[in-house]
Amino acid sequence: MKLHDIRTLMAQYGLRPNKQLGQNFLIDATYLDKIVEAAALVRDDWVLEIGPGLGPLSERLLAAGANVVAVELDGGFTRILRDRFGDHPHFHLYEGDVLEMAVADLLHEAGAPPPLRYKCVANIPYYITSAVIRHLLEGALPPELLVLLMQKEVAERISAEAGDLSLLAVGVQFYGEPQIVTSVPAGAFYPRPKVESSVLRVRPYRPARYHVADADLFWRVVKAGFGQKRKQLRNSLNAGLPQMDKDGVAAALAAAQIAPQRRAQTLTIDEWVALTDAVQDLVRA
Repeated sequence: MKLHDIRTLMAQYGLRPNKQLGQNFLIDATYLDKIVEAAALVRDDWVLEIGPGLGPLSERLLAAGANVVAVELDGGFTRILRDRFGDHPHFHLYEGDVLEMAVADLLHEAGAPPPLRYKCVANIPYYITSAVIRHLLEGALPPELLVLLMQKEVAERISAEAGDLSLLAVGVQFYGEPQIVTSVPAGAFYPRPKVESSVLRVRPYRPARYHVADADLFWRVVKAGFGQKRKQLRNSLNAGLPQMDKDGVAAALAAAQIAPQRRAQTLTIDEWVALTDAVQDLVRA
């Protein structure tokens, strides 16, 4: 869809881009094609598309032979999508907030055969990027692959290497391997955003790479460590783990062979796992 087509279509339905919902539409065909290429689709793949908007990416996913399960929050755009693709046998549209939906239920209702498998391919609103990724990766049915268009700065944070990890990076890299596929200039969107974008591909580990006995405890420990990331780890953990005193924190760090003066961003995910195991052992004792 060209810019003229988008403006005409939106005018026809009396719609305008909603800044509060982060509606910036990718209109450059080159980058739309790169997103589809990054998904490595084969015919009859099932694809979850979040926030399809006017449907330019949906159109390409369908052309590639995919079954598209589209989730759109904006009722105005669902009207357009129904008119454009409502008769397509491989397009399944749901209106609502994907963060409040179980993907397995959507796939089952759309007619996906067991065992349920899917890829997520989407241009997601920047303000819900981390929430969407965690919702999918931590859900009961994680995707085989994620290909997401997002703010460039966020993509770089997610794909950072050990030694410079953020809470978001740990939250993604615990489940899969991220890779930036390409950068996307602001001029490729309508309306033009104030930031640059990137296409990020995440390949979830199959089987899981990291194992913890208590996932809730793992995230409590990680969040505590990053709660005061400018402070030494012994101080941030002591502030963020009220169930442990200073001696307990020191003992856990020693058991995990982590120097207490290090900071959260320098730890590898293996070290977070070891620290969680040490905390769990002390709590049990």
